[in-house]
Parts: sequence; structure tokens; C-alpha cells
Amino acid sequence: MSQTTVTMKGNPVPLTGSLPAVGDKAPEYTLVGTNLAPVTPPAGKTVISVFPSVDTPTCAASVRRFNQEASSREGVTVLCVSKDLPFAMARFCGAEGLDNVVCGSAFRSDFGHAYGLDFAAGPLEGLLARAIVVVDADGNVVHTELVPEVGDEPDYAAALAAVDAL
Repeated sequence: MSQTTVTMKGNPVPLTGSLPAVGDKAPEYTLVGTNLAPVTPPAGKTVISVFPSVDTPTCAASVRRFNQEASSREGVTVLCVSKDLPFAMARFCGAEGLDNVVCGSAFRSDFGHAYGLDFAAGPLEGLLARAIVVVDADGNVVHTELVPEVGDEPDYAAALAAVDAL
């Protein structure tokens, strides 16, 4: 797995690897849900929205947007993943009234390594980079986006088009 770099306020920040390629089987993982129960890959079509922390404006905006748009599509699970503690994710979703997304904390998971999204250095070292992975019902990766600048939102239209094409 090769190493990838994103930027934070224009400064390069290395990641520990790179996203799986379109056509690959999505890596397996176990996250911790807001109820502290294990979260494993959902059955069916899945949008995995990965971000550094729900307590930042851009990350919060992406969770709200996917709750509104992608989760309104039949048979699609939106899985929001960060290394935030499950309590923080539950607090945010509860306060925002977001009940159409599944939140999974990677705080004690190898998710970041498996998906190549752990920051390897810099002020966010150990957190996850912003990315979108769309997985089909057979567990195959059909779309990926590594957002090049940490503070930018993902390309929602491209992710949703990939979901709609399934």
C-alpha cells in the first residue's frame, strides 16, 4: 500500500496508506457504535463518510448533509466514521436530530490503517482524513474520494451518483 498525502491549510500531511481501489473488496472492520456495541460492515449499499472529528464545522456539515441526502435513498446505509468517542458522536447526532445515519467510532479499531486514512504526522496525527467510500451490496468498492484539503467538504454529488448507479 503506497502512502498518500493531503493538505491541511495548504501544508502537506502524510497518511499511513491509500484508499482501496474501485473494484477491490472493501476491507473488513469493527467500529464502536454510539451504544458501545460493535459496528461491522452493513449489509447492502453503504456510503462510508470518514472525517477527523464531528466537533469541527466541516465534519458536522458532512454528517448533516449525508443524513439528509444519501439516507433518503432506499436500501442505503450511511456510516459516519471518525475517531471521536462514541459519546461525542451520540451527543452530536442527538442534539442535531440525526437518526438516518449510523455512527461508528474507530478509536480502538484498525479501520484507519485498513483504509489508509490515519494521519501519519502533523497536528491531526492519529485521526482520520476526510474521505468517502461507496460499497455495493456485494462488498465491492464502487467509488472513493480522498478529499485533498482537510477543511473541504467531499463531492456529495459524485458519491450520491455512485449510490444511485447501484
